Amino acid sequence: MHHPFYITTPIYYINGEPHLGHAYTTILADVLARYARLRGRDTFFLTGTDEHGQKTQLAARERGLDPLAYADDISGRFRAAWQELNISHDDFLRTTQARHTGLVQRVLQDLWQRGEIYKGEYEGWYCLFDERFFTEKDLQEGACPECGRALEKVAEPDYFFRMSAYQDWLVQYIQEHPNFIQPAFRRNEVLGFLRKPLGDLCISRPRSRLAWGIPLPFDGAYVTYIWFEALLNYLTAAGYQQDGERFTRYWPGAVHLIGKDILTTHAIYWPVMLKAIGLAMPAQIYAHGWWVVSGRKMGKSLGNAVRPLEFCEQYGADAFRYFLIREMTLGQDAEFQPERVAARYQADLANTYGNLLQRLTSMIARYCGGRVPEPIGGELAEARLRDRFESLPALVFGLVDSMAPQQALGEVMDALVSVNQYLEASSPWKQFAAGNRGSVNTALYTAAEALRIASGLLTPVLPQQAPEAIRRLGAPPLTALAGLAWGVLQPGAPVQQGEPLFPRSKE
Repeated sequence: MHHPFYITTPIYYINGEPHLGHAYTTILADVLARYARLRGRDTFFLTGTDEHGQKTQLAARERGLDPLAYADDISGRFRAAWQELNISHDDFLRTTQARHTGLVQRVLQDLWQRGEIYKGEYEGWYCLFDERFFTEKDLQEGACPECGRALEKVAEPDYFFRMSAYQDWLVQYIQEHPNFIQPAFRRNEVLGFLRKPLGDLCISRPRSRLAWGIPLPFDGAYVTYIWFEALLNYLTAAGYQQDGERFTRYWPGAVHLIGKDILTTHAIYWPVMLKAIGLAMPAQIYAHGWWVVSGRKMGKSLGNAVRPLEFCEQYGADAFRYFLIREMTLGQDAEFQPERVAARYQADLANTYGNLLQRLTSMIARYCGGRVPEPIGGELAEARLRDRFESLPALVFGLVDSMAPQQALGEVMDALVSVNQYLEASSPWKQFAAGNRGSVNTALYTAAEALRIASGLLTPVLPQQAPEAIRRLGAPPLTALAGLAWGVLQPGAPVQQGEPLFPRSKE
């Protein structure tokens, strides 16, 4: 079996409410974690919030709150949103927690003692909005290259991490481990970036300018700055220096799921930090694209952010999860259009999936006394359908493993379309009228068992509705991989009718 699986989302910065970008990464991680658990893989899924820094300090001030009270509020909103979206994380890390601040200070102290950190003079252009320094050559028409805002010139003594010393090692590591950064074109971007000399990394801010942070253990007049602070969350949650058994178990299987905008920090700063600390690299860093609205990146500052919970209210959390996974080809950007949500809902969930369950449960009620019928042999059509559904789990899991969950869902929907076609061709209603009980039973059992297996494969994406479909078909809950085999449905089990899982009109 596979080694344990440790999947992480970035820890989200609390300068605003959870938006579609946050929801997408978290749902994607959740779907991957649920598929891994379904296959019996020991899985640990981490998400959380990044709570220090100048923007938090300012946002808190604007609302007349102290930074921690503000952080409690926004972090709570993230947790509430994840509950609403049925996110099954095993841990939610806040960078203000003692378990994290303690680890950050221990790591910094160790690196300082080993000469990996030194004090130097910092000079650069600072963007308050992005909390980033830029050198002269980065600027675009004298403004921030990221957000276009005005910058302030800053010169001050600060602490630096000797990142430049690891450049050759990092290039070699990435070249020797082709799966480390995915998709492949992102790996090439990182290697391109590494053709230029890598500078050392400024990791501190004077406390006089930024009070809301973790103090450096070797100089209390400074706090540590974003990179060393936030990135270490992945180690904190895995139990580094606190739970050796857990760390040894999960760290080798770590997959960091990130948006492409934080690729540099995760594919350059983070591996070098780990190397300096003396730790092995995570298994993979996977950068997905952005959701765009009319071709522009969605964001709070542009005023075009989509609020995920509004769509949940309209379509239900399962349908929203399904749409996001089905519509984005991993690695590429995807256009978010409300009318596409509606179209996908009607075509896949209401018509193909939900309607099949309604038809089958009502036919079994009408023709078989509301109990799973006993199949009598079967012809070529049954054998073809059965073959397709027996090979479907391996096909779906293979696509999920190669980070193509959107294709995996496409395969399940195509297979369900073939069940609808099979029912049309075998026409149980005509067979019933003609008194061919054996044909009726065989057709309804075959279709119900196919729908049950498809529901099992949809459970990681539809954690509420797919188990409900399995329950209505009279099958036991899906608890292990063996439940996806053909023939689990027991003749004689009571089948239940109910309201449509995905009602048709959602206008």
